[in-house]
Amino acid sequence: MLCSASSFAQTKQENKLLDKVQKQSIQYFWDYAEPKSKLARERFHPDGNYPENDAHIITTGGTGFGLMSLIVGIDRKFIPREEAVNRILTGLKFLEKADRFHGAWPHWLNGETGKVKPFSTYDNGGDLVETAFLAQGLICLKEYFKDGKNEKEIEISKLADQLWKGIDFNFYTKGEDVLYWHWSPNYEWKINFPLKGFDETLITYIIAAASPNHSISSDVYYKGWTRNGAIKSTDSVYGIPLVVKHNGIDKNVGPLFWSQYSFIGLNPTHLVDGIGVDYGKVVKNQAKIHYVYNQNKTESFKNYEKNMWGLTASYSFNPDGTDGYTAHSPTNDRDIITPTAALSSFPYTPKESMDFLKFIYQKQNKKLIGVAGPYDAVDLKNDKVITKYLAIDQGTITPMIENYRSGLLWDLFMKNEDVQRGLKKLNFTTKASH
Repeated sequence: MLCSASSFAQTKQENKLLDKVQKQSIQYFWDYAEPKSKLARERFHPDGNYPENDAHIITTGGTGFGLMSLIVGIDRKFIPREEAVNRILTGLKFLEKADRFHGAWPHWLNGETGKVKPFSTYDNGGDLVETAFLAQGLICLKEYFKDGKNEKEIEISKLADQLWKGIDFNFYTKGEDVLYWHWSPNYEWKINFPLKGFDETLITYIIAAASPNHSISSDVYYKGWTRNGAIKSTDSVYGIPLVVKHNGIDKNVGPLFWSQYSFIGLNPTHLVDGIGVDYGKVVKNQAKIHYVYNQNKTESFKNYEKNMWGLTASYSFNPDGTDGYTAHSPTNDRDIITPTAALSSFPYTPKESMDFLKFIYQKQNKKLIGVAGPYDAVDLKNDKVITKYLAIDQGTITPMIENYRSGLLWDLFMKNEDVQRGLKKLNFTTKASH
């Protein structure tokens, strides 16, 4: 069973630490948002040293995480409600006019113009997965403000609902029983990337099934995502069942963002599909495996204690010493620990995540913490800290800690009527069903 604040009473000191990391991480989307659109920059460098035009690149998936972070900030009174409402409304009106491709936003947008900023040569159109991460935030906004205190709050609720319902998920099947990640106005389906589990893209299927106007059939989920049932696994690592094949590969353990991005709004607790995949066990077990994996390492902790754990996608170091980016995991371990990995696993590993939080704030604060919370990545072996931030890493910390503390985002997303219809259509049972 996943844990919440009701299961684990926090000490006053622990609650102060949770408040602190949430407040600081929200700053990424508050003080350091893209100036015109008020949405999430792809990255933030505190030293101001950006690649050309990088300061105005908006990431749509990170914006979804940011919107959910702002909801937490409003609810806990970390940020002023009225100003937050004005900013959110500005952001939604920007998204309303921004480039879309069969309803899907691109991975990147120019924050000044709303035009697509190509992620790569062929990736210059709709990005369905980043769009689904954004839609997860829009659904939470719809629910949070639907009984708003004033006209602006009610407008947010209505506009957020309208925006996500404009995504043509059915188009992104190409008429097949699977969803595809990308479509380009110039290259169409050139990238040709079907979404097959298990990875970070489950939420795309859930919201696609929930769509009232562009819904997918249950066959798209079962034949596509579950690979006709082949997603199930009987393998274990350290005696901990995997439950599913990570990216379809036996005995593979993926990066921890696979257990986080889809589950900021979607509550995995007792979330079981029609072939018996229990996503609560999937995500909790993945986090446990990562923790045990780090505990079994001895060679990389010269300057850090074993409370440093968690591998996920983040900044990294290239062989020539320059900054790079990679999806760190037990099968791709470069001795890089990314703080978001453990912190965003709080609902799954409350004790281990709390130990990590205490260690970085109480013993490594000056080295690992900056203006927007924990820095993105730490090279344990070479004792180097990448003192930069990425939206998709910073954006999961506050919401997932809040799901551990109060279940706020899980409650908002799961009570949405369209989401409930979508889960029923896919033959899921949930905590409420048991």
